[in-house]
Amino acid sequence: MSPERLQQLLERVAAGDLSASDAVEQLRELPFTELSHTTLDTHRELRQGAPETVYGAGKSAEQLVEILDELFQTHQRALATRVNRRKARHVLDALPEARYNNLSRLLTLGQRPEAPARPYAVVACAGTSDLPVAEEASQTLEFLGHRVERLTDVGVAGIHRLFSKIEKLRGARVILSVAGMEGALTSVIGGLVSAPVIGVPTNVGYGVSRAGETALHAMLSSCASGVAVVNIDNGFGAAMVAHTILRDTGS
Repeated sequence: MSPERLQQLLERVAAGDLSASDAVEQLRELPFTELSHTTLDTHRELRQGAPETVYGAGKSAEQLVEILDELFQTHQRALATRVNRRKARHVLDALPEARYNNLSRLLTLGQRPEAPARPYAVVACAGTSDLPVAEEASQTLEFLGHRVERLTDVGVAGIHRLFSKIEKLRGARVILSVAGMEGALTSVIGGLVSAPVIGVPTNVGYGVSRAGETALHAMLSSCASGVAVVNIDNGFGAAMVAHTILRDTGS
């Protein structure tokens, strides 16, 4: 149940186009729906401004189909993260309306809101190997109705590439900095802009990079002001923080 749908429902009751009992019937899905394996929070978009998201990695293809179909049939947009290609093929066969992206591993159902020109988010990734996490963040923000500007392969090994995008960086309301290796990109960006910067460490790197722990520690230790950090590879979590910032500035 989205705020827009609830408002439309109440307006129809006020106009006499819908009876109160019919409206109550449509509201029975609140605040949750129980399936045999999952309890869906159908009240979340109304309560928090974003629909419940399904973590696909720990669910079977059959469970994903049932969950996504239930959300879709109750007029809710649906987003599933970390869905591998095998599960995605199964879902797409069962739900032809669904869309899947191989890079981000996101499955979506429902119409995406139109994004305003401003404010916008920048998602900057240090290297091409960071793109899966960067795209998870970018596409989540777009699913939620925000404009995203992508800066790809702008890591500190060739820092002039980042400096050439400085105007785009400084025009952003929030910046997501996605980087593995030593994670230095986040501190550099944090020292160049006034907008909040969300560091997203990735598991990219050799040896002592320790599957992203070095980048995580570097970002947490940043001397730049206005930097916050999410967990390793958590593009979705970074996007949700950015969503609250963008939403609260009128997007």
